[in-house]
Amino acid sequence: MEKAAVQGDGLLIPLIDFSKFLTGGPTQKLETAQAILAGFQTAGFIYLSNIPIPAATRADIFARSASFFRLPAATKESLAWTTPEANRGYSGPGREKVTQLTDSDEVSALRAAAPDLKESLEIGRDNDPLHKNNWPAEGDGGAPEGFRTAMNAFFSDLGDLHRSVMRALAVAMSLPDENYFDRFVDAHDNTLRLLHYPSVSPAVFRANAGQVRAGAHSDYGSLTFLFQDDRGGLQVQSPGGKFVDATPIEGTCVVNAGDLLARWSNETIRSTVHRVVEPPGKEGEEGEYPARYSIAYFCNPNTDAFIEAIPGTYATKDDIKHSGVNSGEYLVQRLKATY
Repeated sequence: MEKAAVQGDGLLIPLIDFSKFLTGGPTQKLETAQAILAGFQTAGFIYLSNIPIPAATRADIFARSASFFRLPAATKESLAWTTPEANRGYSGPGREKVTQLTDSDEVSALRAAAPDLKESLEIGRDNDPLHKNNWPAEGDGGAPEGFRTAMNAFFSDLGDLHRSVMRALAVAMSLPDENYFDRFVDAHDNTLRLLHYPSVSPAVFRANAGQVRAGAHSDYGSLTFLFQDDRGGLQVQSPGGKFVDATPIEGTCVVNAGDLLARWSNETIRSTVHRVVEPPGKEGEEGEYPARYSIAYFCNPNTDAFIEAIPGTYATKDDIKHSGVNSGEYLVQRLKATY
């Protein structure tokens, strides 16, 4: 029986020890894989503990991320995000508006009324021949020495984790081969996002009922790995429509299924709406809410992959809920509405 990381209003997000899949015996491996699939089928979210990325590595990445966001605004803006096709670079506060809306005019109106209170740096695979990362200068006056090397290593580690979780899904779904998804994800066409939610006065939220740090949305790709600090504010929508706090748990990684995985699974896996709101106050704190930092790794099928309902997720062709799509084209379409 897996522990519950989050529970409320019919939402149960399990806490799963991933080492039991990676190094456990056959029974533990199967049971862990089945728990992962069940979590995605019912909540769309799971928490993983004991992933093969040391706590010291994660702490170092958080520290380097914070150092980047302390750079002068002009320095960060010189690294600005450019196009949906590249999806790399810096986005200042209010630039992106995450939402379930797809009409660009409607998104613009929502952005004007309640801009997301965050800034980010998007990093893609560094060996992409078409798109280059917007790396900050390192050393005196720039990012910490080794910033690029550390981020690339973390990017690679999370790409390996993506493959491992997809292997767990293949096992749980009784697909012909544990490596079924490998050929769809081996290019690592993913995005590492460093996120900073600046300190903010509670009055900002009082003045605008619709104000959030990141608007309600589902993610676009296959999986998202999220590492939170201890500030809180992430909420996940329950089956009844209420948003439930996804409280940070030290040493864990929050994992959620994205829209492409939902399509791939013929909607047997849920891509659940979530948001980042006014954080819960802490005893003894007064004045502004402190800054919040998080790190997200958006996993996607390879850009050239064709995604259609997996055999076994439907009985007849009439049961297929979505037509097949090219992964890269789908993601660009979604990003165009966001920025």
